[in-house]
Amino acid sequence: MAVELSTWDAQGTPTTPTFSTMQFPAGEAHVKVVDDADAGAATEIATLRGTNGDDLLMLGMWADAVRQRGSRSVALVPYLPGARQDRGLPFGAKVYADVLNGFHIDQVIAFDPHSPVIVGLVDNLTVVTSEQVVRDAVLDAKGDAYTGIIAPDKGAVARATAVAESCGLPLYRAEKHRNPDTGKLDGFTCEPLPADGRFLVVDDICDGGGTFTGLAGSTGLPRERLSLWVSHGVFSGRAPQLAEHFGEIVTTDSYPAQNAVPGLRTVPLSPYLTKEIR
Repeated sequence: MAVELSTWDAQGTPTTPTFSTMQFPAGEAHVKVVDDADAGAATEIATLRGTNGDDLLMLGMWADAVRQRGSRSVALVPYLPGARQDRGLPFGAKVYADVLNGFHIDQVIAFDPHSPVIVGLVDNLTVVTSEQVVRDAVLDAKGDAYTGIIAPDKGAVARATAVAESCGLPLYRAEKHRNPDTGKLDGFTCEPLPADGRFLVVDDICDGGGTFTGLAGSTGLPRERLSLWVSHGVFSGRAPQLAEHFGEIVTTDSYPAQNAVPGLRTVPLSPYLTKEIR
C-alpha cells in the first residue's frame, strides 16, 4: 500500500501535488519534486494506511523533503502501527512512536487508536474518535433500525459506550472467559437482549474474528439481527467466516484488509481526518 501524497495551498484548497514517490533500483525509498511552485506556503499531506515498513520509510523521506522546503507536514495515519503492542518486551508501541517522532512531522492524525498508551507516545498527535463515523456510516443510514449497541468484551466497553451515548441507544455487555489454567478462551456470555430488534457490535480491530464469532454464538441471534462495526479491519485467517454470523459488516479504509469478507462495506476516512488539519 503506497503512501498517498497531496498538497493544499495557503487557503486550504487542494492543488497540484508537490511530490511523487519512487524507489531506486536497489529498493530505497525516494520522493521527487514534481511541482516547485509556492515552496514554503503549502501544507503537504501524506496518507499512510497499514503497517508496511517500506511505506513507513517513504513517509520519512517525504517528511524530510517537506521540512527542507519549509512547508508544513501533516501525516494521516489512521491505523497507528504498534498500538496493540503497548506493554511487554519489546515495547512495540514506543518503537513505532519513536520512528514516527524521528520524522518530525508537524501534525499526525490517527483514527480510534487501540490503546491510550500510544496516544501519549506520538508527538503532535490528533485523534479522531469513532462515534461520528459510526453514526454517519451505520446508524444514520439505517434510521432507527438498531435497538442497541453491544460491547464484545471488557476492552471494548469504553468505545462502545461512547457510540451508544452518541446515538442514544442502550449498551449491552458481552464477555469472553479464559481457562485460568491454560489462558485459552473457553466461552462467551452476553447480557440478556430484547426479544426483538437488531444490534450493532462495536469494537476497534478485527483480526481473525474469533471474538466476534464467539460473541455471535453467545447471543443466540440469527445473522439478520446482528451487525458488526470495526474501526480497523485486518481480517486475517478465518475472518471471512464472519459473514455467516453478521448480516452487515462495516469498517474503514484505515488498513488494507488481508482477506475478502463477503458483503463488507468500507467507509472512507479522509473526510473525517482532513477536517482536523490545523
